[in-house]
Amino acid sequence: MTKEISFDDIAKLPPVGGDFPVQFSFGDGGRSLTYLYARESGLERSLFHLRPGVDSAPAEVVLAGGHLSEEGLSLEEQLRRERTRETGLGITSASWAADGDALLVPLPDGLHVVTGLRQGAGAARSVLAVARAEGAAMAPQLSPDGSMVAFVRQGDLTVAAADGSFARRLTTSATEGLTNGLSDYVAQEEMSRHEAFWWSPDGSWIAYLETDERHIPLYRIVHQASDATGAGIEETHRYPFAGEQNVRVRLLVVSVEGAESRLLDLELGDAYLVRAGWMGEQVVAQVMSRDQQHLEVRLFDPESGKGELLHQEQLAPWIDLHEDFRALKSGEWLWSNEQSGFRHLELRSRGGGLVRRLTAGDWQVDSLAGVDEQAGLVYFTGTKDGARERHLYSVPLVGGEVERITTEPGSHFVTVGVKAGVYVDRHGSLSLPPTVRLRSLADNSVLAVLHSPRDARLDTLDLVPPETVTVTADDGTKLDGLLFRAEGVGPLPLVVYLYGGPHVQLTADDWAATGWLRAQALRGRGVHVLSLDNRGARRRGLGFEAPIWHAMGQIEVADQSAGVRWAVGQGLADEKRVGVYGASYGGYLTLRCLALAPKVFKVGVAAAPVTAWDGYDTFYTERYMGHPDEEEEAYRASSVLARVKDIAGELLLVHGLIDENVHFRHTARLISRLIAEKKPYRLLLLPEERHLPRRQEDRAYLEEQVIGFLLRALSAR
Repeated sequence: MTKEISFDDIAKLPPVGGDFPVQFSFGDGGRSLTYLYARESGLERSLFHLRPGVDSAPAEVVLAGGHLSEEGLSLEEQLRRERTRETGLGITSASWAADGDALLVPLPDGLHVVTGLRQGAGAARSVLAVARAEGAAMAPQLSPDGSMVAFVRQGDLTVAAADGSFARRLTTSATEGLTNGLSDYVAQEEMSRHEAFWWSPDGSWIAYLETDERHIPLYRIVHQASDATGAGIEETHRYPFAGEQNVRVRLLVVSVEGAESRLLDLELGDAYLVRAGWMGEQVVAQVMSRDQQHLEVRLFDPESGKGELLHQEQLAPWIDLHEDFRALKSGEWLWSNEQSGFRHLELRSRGGGLVRRLTAGDWQVDSLAGVDEQAGLVYFTGTKDGARERHLYSVPLVGGEVERITTEPGSHFVTVGVKAGVYVDRHGSLSLPPTVRLRSLADNSVLAVLHSPRDARLDTLDLVPPETVTVTADDGTKLDGLLFRAEGVGPLPLVVYLYGGPHVQLTADDWAATGWLRAQALRGRGVHVLSLDNRGARRRGLGFEAPIWHAMGQIEVADQSAGVRWAVGQGLADEKRVGVYGASYGGYLTLRCLALAPKVFKVGVAAAPVTAWDGYDTFYTERYMGHPDEEEEAYRASSVLARVKDIAGELLLVHGLIDENVHFRHTARLISRLIAEKKPYRLLLLPEERHLPRRQEDRAYLEEQVIGFLLRALSAR
């Protein structure tokens, strides 16, 4: 028996069907698999362990002391969770030593190091406690053999024995605004570079970044809803706005024995250090120009600090970052780029020259999943069988045919354990909630079931998978869409749910779309919901993404308008009752739709919207819009603020007051201009929320207000 979807249902985390395990990791030479799993379909995760080929079922590794709520978290932990989009509680991180039988689990009482998991239940645990007075141990990493832990404390890099027998501070230059071994905001949020130090393979060196933000003005955020007084109600961030100065970064190496750090011969100037690590005994760094059209791969000798150019490439309109660099024992290395218009893998020589291209075609490689050098196979995920799906493939290192490994249609998110000859397969589709299985790489047989759908809400909520549709844009481009079809006679109200920005795909054949309970709730209340991936979205190649270059908020509105015309033409939608909803970039596009296409979109809900790109950060904004001093007209044309006089229809604005990503300032600037133009609007503030609303009560109230607003506004027309 099913029930109407409530606002509490929509707000509950994890989302319906989203209670699957996360953070799969193979360690100890492939002998161990660990992952995090919430046993009661909630947010409190525990650590589980399985020895492939030995254990018939996973076992819990009992470690007490994880965060059981987000109340009282330090600001550093809050921001870490924002950057990693972490919503889980309990144990939220577990990482293996690269070459040892040691697992690192950071918990509030210290850094837990677990060893002996190859013996199963006989694992030993040690806790490296860091006194509160000395500061939190941030960004911890095990040495390759697991005998030491490096972390950042009070802004300086420290190394300690995993058993707690010694601790040694490796740097001493930290001060307010200057840190050693910590990533800055832009690196984490926009480059997905969460690390700022890297162990050498032999564990004798650590390469690290000195990050200097002292020249960047402070941006203050006041906790207006706090009952406290004094310093505790304010937080400050060094936020580099588009066109302004970036952080200054230096790349150094230091011996774990504590010798003086050595500066590597790398003058970044206005460029970004986007990736770093080790290639054998040398430090490797990827450096990207500020316009993000030129990328260099450089090698450095840690003894002398001297560097050499290994590889460089140029690509317009931009170069997307990836994690596909992989050094091989032969001295060759794997790489990927989009020079053909689609991301593909290639093998390069020790000196950087192209050996061979491994994949090609009008489809893209999503990510490098693993390399079996002994068997001569490269594993990767990609879109070879369509952009709506995601599959695991292999290709020989010597070149040859690409072989598909996963068989079921839908989306496969995999973790490959090459040494164990297995992979973890989280598989779902629009009609199938995710299952997680351990499979053989050799024949794809199922070796263990780690998760099957068990969320009780699946049996009680009226969930109907959306229909896949194809919309033709004005120039003939085919756009993928999903339609949540409501029951009813004749044209019904329509809500367009969008994101529309780079690096996001909404229309995949994956359960996540079916689990959009807001869309399901609107469908159940007589409103069609259409979600369309306009040009600029991911997984369709660079040519599909590039039309937004120096022109954000234009082609996206045209494509979304084409989706509405399609729905009206199909007799589904009442053209007088069309709403649009989005958050973040989707909030920006919602406002652009109301301004540029007021005859199409009559009602809008814009959550945490960017309203002018001069108010967002350097790396993201300048990749797509260029430098504001050089592209003044493009910035003006893309701004919501420049088109406020054209906004029509009913508008609800939503914003968290302590959003450190898209500052509330964006909405405040918009409101000032709405008032000047005498434009009506409604405002919903979430005083204690950041960019991602987290508290259950805030999320439920948000759903009640948003859905209620849409239903009232659309029914009145």
